[in-house]
Amino acid sequence: MFARVKKSGKYQYLQIVENRKEKGKVKQRVIATVGRMDQLHAKGRVETLIRSLSRFSEQTLMILSGNSDMAADAKKIGPVLIFERLWRETGIKAAITRVLSGRKFEFDVERAIFLTVLHRLMVSGSDRFCHRWCRDYTINGIDSLDLHHLYRAMGFLGEEIQDQDGATPFSPRCNKDLVEELIFSHRRDLFSNLDLVFFDTTSIYFEGHGGESIGQRGFSKDHRPDLVLMVVGAVLDDKGQPICCEMWPGNTADVKSLLPIVDRLKMRFKIARICIVADRGMISAKTLEQLESGENPTPYILGARMRKVKQIRDRVLSHPGRYKQVRSESSDPKKPAPLKVKQVEIDGCRYIVCVNPSQQRKDAADREAIVSALTKQLKKGPKSLVGNKGFRKYVKIEKGSTSIDENRIKYESRFDGKWVLRTNTDLSADQAALRYKELWRVEKVFRDVKSLLTTRPIFHQKDQTIRGHVFCSFLALVLRKELDRRLIKAGHRFEWAEIKQDLKALQRVTITEDGRQLSIRSQSKGTCGKIFQAVGVAMPPTIQDA
Repeated sequence: MFARVKKSGKYQYLQIVENRKEKGKVKQRVIATVGRMDQLHAKGRVETLIRSLSRFSEQTLMILSGNSDMAADAKKIGPVLIFERLWRETGIKAAITRVLSGRKFEFDVERAIFLTVLHRLMVSGSDRFCHRWCRDYTINGIDSLDLHHLYRAMGFLGEEIQDQDGATPFSPRCNKDLVEELIFSHRRDLFSNLDLVFFDTTSIYFEGHGGESIGQRGFSKDHRPDLVLMVVGAVLDDKGQPICCEMWPGNTADVKSLLPIVDRLKMRFKIARICIVADRGMISAKTLEQLESGENPTPYILGARMRKVKQIRDRVLSHPGRYKQVRSESSDPKKPAPLKVKQVEIDGCRYIVCVNPSQQRKDAADREAIVSALTKQLKKGPKSLVGNKGFRKYVKIEKGSTSIDENRIKYESRFDGKWVLRTNTDLSADQAALRYKELWRVEKVFRDVKSLLTTRPIFHQKDQTIRGHVFCSFLALVLRKELDRRLIKAGHRFEWAEIKQDLKALQRVTITEDGRQLSIRSQSKGTCGKIFQAVGVAMPPTIQDA
């Protein structure tokens, strides 16, 4: 049975019609003619009829009329449905629940942590805004949570535990370490053992005192030497999945953190042998000596400082030998950058010189442009060079006169498009170079943490809350990377901003009238449907009882 409009002459009539079969054919029978459409619309009788019929329906799409006492509430559901599923399947929820076992809080700590993590994923803003932000989302179990509950949940994550076996000289073992280890155990059962890890650090500054001890003066990678800071290290596996994060006071040098991390990784994750891949900031003579000492040396692939280490600058880069092409040049910007490698062994140490030919040409062209501009500026006198750091290293000053330093130009050309690795692995030169290039994943992690997850600035005043604050960003990163992995597996590559926008656009509108409720889901737009398919989440029905 259905309604239709029948035209007769210059008027249209609303009819109620039913389909019936006669001798195997479907025919329509008019049950009633309600009236002329223009007269029905003029008096609002269509709406009155629908509202009257709605009393006899269990599921009715209600309408808003001038006489209706109706309320509507819209909530975003897309992000919650996706990340709740990933929260469970990555093992995060089970890990937090297990660490909470035996603890008696008057609020749901796991829900408070999930709310904080979801907020970091979806919006840039302070935790102080989170409890208001969540009013626009349908999230189970958060109705009784207040702002102080979120702070206490972060404090729980950063709280020191009794068993400090395996703590580094710079940081204690905390509840967040137990969560990381349980998540890793869950992933290891599903995937594989940990053989290769990538490690890098960054600094995060504080707006305030920076806790009792974690905020210290140090080298700021954010160029904020006026503020105290902390050092955050991230460890990723060879698939780009985050394993753990480490936090130290801001005055901890990178070279001091590598060795404790190696020992800590072996102890925490019960692994006998790993290969460390780290940037040149981690390397020092003492570090290398300890990595190579003992009966079971630690394999490593470390970036080396070409200009500051005399042996590399004077001997490694000058060593004769042919380069092996690993990746050829291509005009397709989507293909990996070109790469050539050459192995050099000096005094029992193994080095790999790597060259990117396209970067080599770019470095030479940039220097040529600087020298050309410098030549013009020199004609205007020395005062024209004041404040220009780009010119400074190519200027030679002798007895009050200035000229271009040709030796410096020749010296700098030796480093064009090159970087040098030092390794004690049995990997071939090209394999070691490709492994090291994957370190960009760690650098991308820090860009994600800072620019997308808004870890900084931090206003918390206690060390344990600070550690929990940063760890919530790490958990957000775990979910983000897991979503990326599933999308890539399904053959999709979407921008993060695009994913957020399309997930937030999926809403459920709940209409309430006369004590009855009905929920209507908005249309799935853009990437939303493909994200639901990749994660394995069923799209909610369009209309359902609330």
